Amino acid sequence: MFIQVQLLNGFPKPLWYQQPDEWQCSSLIGSIVHVPLRNQRVAGIVIIQQEQAPKVPFAIKHALQREPMPADPYYQTFIQQISSYYQTKSFHFIKRIKQFLMQKEVKTVHATQATNTEPPPSITLTHEQQQVINSLTPYVIKPIYHPAVLHGVTGSGKTEVYKQLMQTAITQQKTALLLLPEVSLALELERRLRNELASTTPLFSFHSATPTKQKRLLWQQLLANKPIMIIGVHLPVLLPIANLGLIIVDEEHDVGYQEKKHPKVNSKEAALMRARLANIPIVMGSATPSIHSLYNVKKKQWHFFQLKKRFTGAFPTVQTILLTDGKERKQFWISNPLHAAIKDRLAKKEQTIIFLNRRGHSFFVQCKSCSFIISCPSCSVSLTLHSNGTLICHYCGHNTMHPACCPSCKKKEFIKKGIGTQQVVTILQSLYPNARVERADLDTSTNKKMLQQIMSDFHDQKIDILVGTQTITKGYHFPHVTLVGILWADLNLSFPIFNAAETALQQLIQVAGRAGRQSNESEVIVQAMRDHTIFEYVHEIDYLKFYKQELENRQMLGYPPSKRLVEIELKHTNEATVEKESRKLAATLLTDQQRNKLPITILGPAKPPVHKIKNLFSRKIYIKAAQIGDIIRAYQKINQKNYVSSIFFTPNPSQ
Repeated sequence: MFIQVQLLNGFPKPLWYQQPDEWQCSSLIGSIVHVPLRNQRVAGIVIIQQEQAPKVPFAIKHALQREPMPADPYYQTFIQQISSYYQTKSFHFIKRIKQFLMQKEVKTVHATQATNTEPPPSITLTHEQQQVINSLTPYVIKPIYHPAVLHGVTGSGKTEVYKQLMQTAITQQKTALLLLPEVSLALELERRLRNELASTTPLFSFHSATPTKQKRLLWQQLLANKPIMIIGVHLPVLLPIANLGLIIVDEEHDVGYQEKKHPKVNSKEAALMRARLANIPIVMGSATPSIHSLYNVKKKQWHFFQLKKRFTGAFPTVQTILLTDGKERKQFWISNPLHAAIKDRLAKKEQTIIFLNRRGHSFFVQCKSCSFIISCPSCSVSLTLHSNGTLICHYCGHNTMHPACCPSCKKKEFIKKGIGTQQVVTILQSLYPNARVERADLDTSTNKKMLQQIMSDFHDQKIDILVGTQTITKGYHFPHVTLVGILWADLNLSFPIFNAAETALQQLIQVAGRAGRQSNESEVIVQAMRDHTIFEYVHEIDYLKFYKQELENRQMLGYPPSKRLVEIELKHTNEATVEKESRKLAATLLTDQQRNKLPITILGPAKPPVHKIKNLFSRKIYIKAAQIGDIIRAYQKINQKNYVSSIFFTPNPSQ
């Protein structure tokens, strides 16, 4: 037998090797092997296996060693399916877990367990929680593919439902996988579960903040087919897990499940593939379920459960204020009602969250004389001003100090436009000099320990007002927050994407849900520059009404979920090249569609709002169809060798 191996050391082309006779395996495709290359021993992934010797102009060497893999009977099929879905090579997915297989042998040690040495606390479930658990438990005990959407309002106790179901999976000698969209949420949930679960519970995390030692321990457990709990973000869904018995996707609506780099894998969609192949239940929970998931409840008969009541506390009142004139403003960004509400909460020793989905100090800096805007040299965006005087690109990280004079006309007067979380902190400190104000956004969360410390201090009431971006919108429980102020609530509505209203409303409801977790008197004040229908639905109990209206709008325009949408993105260092080739590709698709009467609609090419990132220019083409298979078949006819641009295929783009 002969195998073609894609090396993991960056070698550009796959190489052929002979399979040792002692490797008794029907299929090695997807396996990690060690092979000789010149005078080195390197690892690679088997991408082709065949009996016939390939015709190559050199002697074929023997492969050296095969790394052990968990005996997941569905893993190779899963990798093949996800590779086809994203129209990329399986190599891209398997190499993501190479860190496990490239480690030197480690001593066998005991699994990481929950830290709680006391008996787990007894929790009285609500009637709604118990009903959901009773309905889903039979599918965990006797596994069957069972997609379920859990619509639970903020503070309704979804996590307790997850915990009970995962414990049931462990008792059935099965592994339970729980996915979250962000590392900060995974860290918070892991901390909570380690305090609540019995000390014998084998609990593992797998994300960018997980220590290498714990990742090695996790791999040992998978090789030994041990029943464990895994909490993670993107990567765990790509792991081979032989005894997988349950998948839970929390905050299932979150666009963070789709990776930002190509291939833009959506972990929720990958989890659905795995659950279907392994014939196991998958639970997708959220206070604001995605329109796609709610559509599948009706269209595909997914099961639907609701937790309508908060475990403790009452829903906050919601007030919307349009900042159409200066009469409603205490300060340019703080309205009189919000100012009064903050003063009232400070007097009562209660806490406030101020949300703005824009970090930094000001959007951009503009010359007062010639209107020149200081922009990123590598991206088609302006640089954001930060409080320390640094101008930073939020796409590539380029940074420079604020210039003393305009690079264009050499004048020294600048206008700072827009607002970010740093400026909000400055404003609040001037309005409430005795208040303890802190900020939580991407700038503070780059250091995971720093973010955890901020959240811990806020939970312990060492902070009066917390200003933040989407980092603070979900997953955290702050019992003393009784006021949430949302600044510039209509900011996200200007994005040129079909699901802008959905993502904006989800974000508003999630941050509003931080208020009143243990209080019967709490409020949310929403400030906006212009009115929009989504503000009618910020109260959580109205979310399903929004779903019905938004679904009608999308069906009328032919957008998901009733249609499938694929984004084809072309990238190149030369803008003229990517423009020319995007038109060529779109014309090729259109010719094929007309000639063969394909049931697809082609949109574009179009220049994205941010059309240059890290010195790569891009153009996008969108294809709509009733079935994803029709789009894939049309795309597969494109001969990518005829293009010098890089071409990427993304189903259901979420951002």
